Amino acid sequence: MLRHTRLAGESEDYLAAREELRLAEIELMRHQEKVAGRRRALPPGPAVEDYVFLEGPADLDAGDTPVREVTLSGLFTAPDRPLIVYQLMYGKAQTEPCPMCTLWTDGFNGIAHHIARNADFAIAAAADPPALRQHARNRGWRRLRLLSCGDSTFKYDTGSEDKDGEQDSTVSVFTRDGDGTVRHFYSAHPRMADTIGERGIDLLTPVWHLLDLTPQGRGDWYPSIDYGV
Repeated sequence: MLRHTRLAGESEDYLAAREELRLAEIELMRHQEKVAGRRRALPPGPAVEDYVFLEGPADLDAGDTPVREVTLSGLFTAPDRPLIVYQLMYGKAQTEPCPMCTLWTDGFNGIAHHIARNADFAIAAAADPPALRQHARNRGWRRLRLLSCGDSTFKYDTGSEDKDGEQDSTVSVFTRDGDGTVRHFYSAHPRMADTIGERGIDLLTPVWHLLDLTPQGRGDWYPSIDYGV
């Protein structure tokens, strides 16, 4: 049984408001699980091209050569494991790394070894391998598989790049059939509707949710690369 402890000094008004909030948070949790259930129940997605990426050596301290080609299907380590690809806004028209994407990827670097227990995971960007790896060195990203999209249409086809090379952050999930066919399962973007600005994939980082616990909330704060890691 849930025991709702009353804190010293709580007024009746405060206690009543906090109880209403608790019930609202339970309702939100149940709705999130309902949405997640719908996501899991999606039918098989379309087969996709076996895109080719460029990847540097695993050791970030090594030189930027040799660079090898790796296919989308080659990112799967087992037939029954999904593949999650986060598309970082860096490269082409995005000449500097996106601070927001960098914030997310800082977090991914910290939990990548946990994700690896259940799914394959990679970071893809339009930037060339030397630029991407240098940014990773600057941030201390040592647990992430970093991929350059090279000349492929991967980012354009998944909606994270337009014809002019403008970038958008996107998370995409892929599956692989027993015969090796790779399928698109799900993609999400920050702007899921005209009335939603940059909040479509907030669940990918705890930063916003911690700030949401405070009286000030998120305010107009925006992450910066300048204050470091």
